[in-house]
This record gives sequence, structure tokens and C-alpha cells, in this order.
Amino acid sequence: MTEQDRLPPMQALAVFESAARLASFSAAARELGATQPAVSQRIVQLENDLGAPLFERTPRGVTLTPDGERLYEAVRVSLESIRVAAADIRARRSDEALTLLTDFGFATYWLMPRLMRLKESLPGLSVKIVTSQHGYDPHRDHADVAIAFGNGDWAPCTSTRLFQEEVTPVCSPTFLAAHPEAATPAGLTHLPLLHVQPTQPERWLSWRGWFAAQQIVAPDERHGMMFNSYALVIHAALMNQGIALGWRPLVDELVATGQLVRLADEPVTTASGYFLVCPPARPEAAATPLFRRWLLSECA
Repeated sequence: MTEQDRLPPMQALAVFESAARLASFSAAARELGATQPAVSQRIVQLENDLGAPLFERTPRGVTLTPDGERLYEAVRVSLESIRVAAADIRARRSDEALTLLTDFGFATYWLMPRLMRLKESLPGLSVKIVTSQHGYDPHRDHADVAIAFGNGDWAPCTSTRLFQEEVTPVCSPTFLAAHPEAATPAGLTHLPLLHVQPTQPERWLSWRGWFAAQQIVAPDERHGMMFNSYALVIHAALMNQGIALGWRPLVDELVATGQLVRLADEPVTTASGYFLVCPPARPEAAATPLFRRWLLSECA
């Protein structure tokens, strides 16, 4: 490569493009987060490298020389080509990426056992799972989709019900064998109950609500154990520590495999449940429709 073919300094070209487009060294400095002397120094560096003036300095500002206009057109077209190529690469890289927000219980007991089927159905999909116990807030949480528990109102998002809230007490077979009185709702009032830390306002059915549905006065919560995660509640139940409220479909697999047993034939149902929530304010990820179809198929 000859001296004439050598490219000018890249950083100086970026500064030059900003100054030429804005017709001002000061405006370019503000855009680039630099100082006016730093911009002027880069332009002088570029002019020295090319051996030609690029700007005419006047009290009113700067204007391009004929050589400056020729260079600006070449730099403008080149930077636009780079911008378009970079945007295309980013878009293609994100086409099969999905950020999903849900709570610990759903992620642990429903989603995790199905991840292999998800990978088999959508082999090119990259999923980032984010968990939170604070509920989904479209103004706070940044996710392509959410599987959230509530009443279906996450305005301005769209929501699709996946599961209605259906709750039945569950415990381990060992705990039931040691406490046969757990087989009746009234018998539960004398046994250790496992609680999920409540929220304000209350988002899911509590033991107090379950007992109210049975027309039984609930025992004092201080006689049980409180956890800030449903996954910990279920783990405590598996470890024979007491009785938990079991949400369908989260405990279905544990019941089917005999690790937990249900203590009532009829669940308590409410208007709440799990919903697929999609925020409308952001461009939908290309993977979202694929994931939605897979999810609804699994729920069916």
C-alpha cells in the first residue's frame, strides 16, 4: 500500500463527519461529548494527514472547502453503509433471541421441565429467563414477553390467560402418613402451614383465603413458616416440614410422580391466574410469535 492509498485516521474521520454535517466545531463537540478544542485538534490532524484544508474558518462558523465537500460525501456514504450493515447484523442476531420474565415458582416447576421440549421445537431460539417475585410492571421491566400472575390487567399490554388460579393443599406422603388428620380441611388448622410472603395488594390466594372458602376460621400465621419464594415453600413441603398451597399446574408433576399428595378433591378457584403478557410499546422480537405458539400448545 502506497502512502497515497493509506486511510486517514478513523477517529478523525468520525469527528470530521459530525463537524461537516453540523457546520460547527462547537456543535460537533456537544454531539460527541468532547470539547471544542479537541474537535479542532482532530480536524487539524486530518488536514495535516491529507495535506489540504477541509474547512474555511470564519467568525460565523465553518464551511467546507471543495476538498472538504468531496471527503464529506465519501465519509457520509461510508458511515451510512456501516450503520445499515451493523443494524442488519444486530437484527439478525436478535431474531431468535427472547427475554422472558416470570416468577420463581413458574420458572422452577413449569418452565424448567419443558425447556428441552422448547429447544427441540425451536432449536435456534436463545431464551433469557429473568425471575422476579414483585409482579410484572411494563413500565419497569424490560422483557419481550412475560408470564405473569394476576387478574389479566397489565395495560397497555395485551394478555392471554394460560391457567386459571386453582389451589389445593399439598404435602409429602411421609407427612400425611404421620398426620392423618391432614386429610380434612378442619384438621389442617392444627398443623404447620407453609406460607408465601404476601404482597400488597394481595396477588395470589393465601391460606386465609383458602380457609375462608372452606368456611373455616384460619389459624394464626405465626404457627406456620413464611417464605419469600414459592420454590422454597414447595421445597419445605417436600422435606416434610408442613403443608403448602399447591397451585395448578405448578405442582402437577410433583403430584403425578408421588412426591406430593393433594389433600382435597376440589380446588379453590379465583378469577386470577397465569397470563402471557406482551408489551405493545416496543417492536416485537421476531422470536415472540414462535414462542407464543409453542407456549399455547404446551398449555393446551
